[in-house]
Amino acid sequence: MDDKGFISIEYLFALFIIVIIACGMLFFTQASLSSSFNIEDGASHRMILDSVANQIAQVNSNGVGYSKIIRLPSDMGYYELTFNKNRLIMEYDGKKGETIIPIANIDHDTRLVSGRSYMITKTDEGIVIT
Repeated sequence: MDDKGFISIEYLFALFIIVIIACGMLFFTQASLSSSFNIEDGASHRMILDSVANQIAQVNSNGVGYSKIIRLPSDMGYYELTFNKNRLIMEYDGKKGETIIPIANIDHDTRLVSGRSYMITKTDEGIVIT
């Protein structure tokens, strides 16, 4: 080979190595961004879950007849809140989160859906959500 052919092969080889390194960096960056989006999504749903649990605890700590209206946001996609004994459970996108609601007597068949408003009322029998 002459000098021109040898230089062009070196140039192509260097360019190939640079492309491989750039692809590896893009893959790593995409994985990091995806991870941060998942963390943000989980944290925002967790804040909704804790907010609803705090609202129920506020109603429970006040006297009989106290009520409060809550609105579940719909900008986070579809999710459902259900009750299981003293736990509030959120299910969304195949994921599940839960928090404990201390001493709240709630009907176990209550299901809260995103985008709707609910009235939480304390009665003699416990907490009623309508």
